[in-house]
Amino acid sequence: MDNTGVNMKKLQKSLLLFLIIAAAAASCGRKESGQLIGVTDRPSWKGINPYGMVYVPSGTLHVGTGDEDLSKQLVSRPKSISIQGFFMDDTEITNNEYRQFVKWVSDSLAHEALQHYVEDEGNTSDKQMIDWEQEIAWDEDEDGALEDLYYQGNERFSGRKELDVSKLVFEYQWYDWQRAAHDRNSNRTSHIHKEKIKVYPDTLCWIRDYAYSYNEPMTRNYFWHPAFDDYPVVGVNWKMSKAFCYWRSKVWDMYSESEVNTEDFRLPTEHEWEYAARGGRAEAPYPWGAYYTRNAKGCLLANFKPGRGNYPEDGGLYTVKADAYYPNDYGLYCMAGNVAEWTETAYYENAYSFIHDLNPDIRYDAKDEDSPTDKRKVIRGGSWKDVAFFMQTGTRSWEYQDTTKCYIGFRSVLTFLGRSINDF
Repeated sequence: MDNTGVNMKKLQKSLLLFLIIAAAAASCGRKESGQLIGVTDRPSWKGINPYGMVYVPSGTLHVGTGDEDLSKQLVSRPKSISIQGFFMDDTEITNNEYRQFVKWVSDSLAHEALQHYVEDEGNTSDKQMIDWEQEIAWDEDEDGALEDLYYQGNERFSGRKELDVSKLVFEYQWYDWQRAAHDRNSNRTSHIHKEKIKVYPDTLCWIRDYAYSYNEPMTRNYFWHPAFDDYPVVGVNWKMSKAFCYWRSKVWDMYSESEVNTEDFRLPTEHEWEYAARGGRAEAPYPWGAYYTRNAKGCLLANFKPGRGNYPEDGGLYTVKADAYYPNDYGLYCMAGNVAEWTETAYYENAYSFIHDLNPDIRYDAKDEDSPTDKRKVIRGGSWKDVAFFMQTGTRSWEYQDTTKCYIGFRSVLTFLGRSINDF
């Protein structure tokens, strides 16, 4: 017998063996098999790759100030912690990205005014579902259905027809997992919090933040002008940032092709932010690792204030594009300078003395009637108007959660589900 016949018989035997194994596996997977095989109709999960985000792997971080503690208050005591892997926006949220959120809110109000609704059998709430497929004829509002969305009467400037941005209100929700874990006798409703927030950036902060300084052009142009589309959004407070993350999660779920929802987008904890900023470099004082703010050619490595009255030496008088300068080793841009960034974490001076060493974080839901001290939230990274000390990866700073500044923005994170992205 020639080699062809031998190979054919081997192939037939292999095929028969494969069919037997497949049949056995199929019989074991039947519900009536009586074997402990788990639920067989589970959805598949192959991981995700969110657009515009980079993966930061799990790891250990030695937190604390990387230089002299100038405040002498020991607010950054050295401590070793572990951080779970997550995705993070490679840049700060830009004006154009945040404008997508603002446009979504304004469009939703227009659809409601025009009675653009659709029946949804799966909707169990009393609120009607918006039909997003219908067009909004902003310039052909013959019956005046959209008129209430614009400034009226004496509020109009120079006769211009402009949207009344104070009406752009969005309701976001959050779940109090801490209370749910510690108050076992309470009902689920008491843990669900809803809050309405105005979403349009406070453009007047460009004027309010400075005395005897001409910044009116930035107020008039920074958020809407195409020249600043790729610049980081500012004038958003902590709650506006959280509302954006909630909206982003809703849009992600609405268009996701996955059978299961992922974790929600959220603000990073302060230690997730510090871990990401260091780019895998242990105890690096700056995202690029060195102890200096200039490279070998003398060029500044970030957008900050290098000297008294000297703002433009780094290439930007105010903010710069969100992907300016080189990224750190994780691929994250402007983790030092440009704009400081909100984190999820509540600010306490002595927090490092009692936080856990596994995914440490401190949260406090400050009410309007609470003291200003209770409304402090950690900001990180320093900004275009700050000196180099605030750009260090270990420097802690804070701002009140209901405050808007022309030098504070944010970026989102998404917790990674699994041990490592290499598992997929």
